Amino acid sequence: MFSRSFARLALAASAALSLCALSASAAAAGPNQCITFDASWNLLAFNFDGKDYTVPSDGLSSSTPAAAITSTGSRPPFDAPSSPPLCYLSQFFNAVYVLNADASDPTSVYMYDITKKSWSKQATTLPGKDKVPLQSFDITRGFGAILDRDTNVFYALTGGEMLSLNLGEQKAATGEAVVWNDVGEMALAKADVEGSGAQGYESPTMALAQNHIHFIGGVPGLKEGDARVFVIHFSYLQPEVQSYGNFPTQHGKTASFFKDTGVQTQFAYIPDDGSATYVVDVISNTTTTLPAPSLKDPGAQYAASPSALVQLSSEGGKISFLSYDQDAKTAKGDWTAITGVPAATNVPGGSSSSSSSATTTTGGTSGSGASGNKTSSAAGGKATGGASAAAGKGENGAVGRGVGVVLGGVMAVLGVVVAGML
Repeated sequence: MFSRSFARLALAASAALSLCALSASAAAAGPNQCITFDASWNLLAFNFDGKDYTVPSDGLSSSTPAAAITSTGSRPPFDAPSSPPLCYLSQFFNAVYVLNADASDPTSVYMYDITKKSWSKQATTLPGKDKVPLQSFDITRGFGAILDRDTNVFYALTGGEMLSLNLGEQKAATGEAVVWNDVGEMALAKADVEGSGAQGYESPTMALAQNHIHFIGGVPGLKEGDARVFVIHFSYLQPEVQSYGNFPTQHGKTASFFKDTGVQTQFAYIPDDGSATYVVDVISNTTTTLPAPSLKDPGAQYAASPSALVQLSSEGGKISFLSYDQDAKTAKGDWTAITGVPAATNVPGGSSSSSSSATTTTGGTSGSGASGNKTSSAAGGKATGGASAAAGKGENGAVGRGVGVVLGGVMAVLGVVVAGML
């Protein structure tokens, strides 16, 4: 009798510890740093223990220390630990736009003028809460965005609603807030799937190529290798599904391969389980499978130049890259660590979230359907006003509360089992 009860206790303890580990993994959403490239394809790495660095385009595999480019002024604090900062290159203007890097001002866009090595903060105005659900740039709350190369316009999806932010020719902030425009609802699910809009797709996986936004990574009703496509220049969601060969349907991360001239035509997609690196060519409608990243990290962030795909992991700011030939559609070797940038200790929540095996993350093929039944397609150009949101503060507390609930449940389970033994 005692041995059976003890076995039950051991089993419950094992399950409880697994649940706790899973919750801790899901709580840490990614790195506290961000990476991108400049228009000359030098790698930029921001917020490595409060410092910023650049690695020359021909020095990714070199152990030579990276050059520091940290500047003061309006540099973002990079203090929104529940969700990673997001960096985007404006190729025409050689500037970097950073989202989600200021817990006290979660809706501003920080701008880094690469030539002048100077920062500024651009205020934005979000639509009212009665219009669309966007109130911060937190990817753990279903936010996803791309920056279109040709128009220099952000397109963001949250709660099934598409928004746009036109930054024109900005390399620095102006004195006036820039308004997010309501593009319209995205009816992404296939017609034969019950419901539409964002049901089951609360955490989007978006990729940019050929001035089109590609929605992959778990769109309801789509099979492997399929994508829904939004045509940016016509603000139009194509009704037909586009097939690109074979890649998984799970949530993941993407990075578009820039070109020296012309728009991006290929993008990398890395599913959250880190099983492989897929490169989708939207001209030939094919997918090439490349080696998986060395670190399987669902919270990792990615950036791409014309010839390299870079991973920034959640673990101490570890960076690695994969050389890629867009013409031959082949990788040159395997993933290689970038050692010139110093390791970082500033990680979300103060602890590491990366591991050598895949973990569960929010979004992808499961969801609660919180957006309701949305059936209309995109309608371009609607401008909406509204006051700037002040959401996004205190998110660490929410994470802490979530872990506390899990721990409370763990103790309750163990308490029931122990009581049954007595």
